[in-house]
Amino acid sequence: MNKLTISLVAVSALALTACAKKAPEQLPPAPESTYAPAPTPTQPAGPIPGSQGHFKQVMAGQDTIYFDTDKFNIDSEDAAALRSQAQYLLQYPQIRATIEGHCDERGTRDYNLALGERRANAAKNYLVSLGIPAARISTISYGKERPVALGSNEGAWAQNRRAVTVVLN
Repeated sequence: MNKLTISLVAVSALALTACAKKAPEQLPPAPESTYAPAPTPTQPAGPIPGSQGHFKQVMAGQDTIYFDTDKFNIDSEDAAALRSQAQYLLQYPQIRATIEGHCDERGTRDYNLALGERRANAAKNYLVSLGIPAARISTISYGKERPVALGSNEGAWAQNRRAVTVVLN
């Protein structure tokens, strides 16, 4: 290297060191953040409106109607429950429902399946008479296959003779 190059390098280095900043003795305060995170969506308290959970909550036991032995007629208590169900179904026209017909353990399997079907259809027909389109309601009979109360006494049998409305999303 020649002397000129060495001189230029030395002068450049000297110039750069002269421009170097010294670290301050005290750091400035941190800037205040103006960033606010986006609010997270909150889940509604309780079940979603129009869901089975919401239906059960609103119905408060009126999602099920009960029948006398070997009967499928709608009495005044059943009619009140079905009117409440109809109001709910009219409020949520996008949902469909299935009515499940059930029986107690007495009687043959075939007899109970037929009786469960008549019970489910009686409830469906009542809802249709209140303005619910028949296409929104399906029925199924479980006969004695899905008891809610186990036992061979009148208390258990009375709980099992029922039609249950189940909301489908």
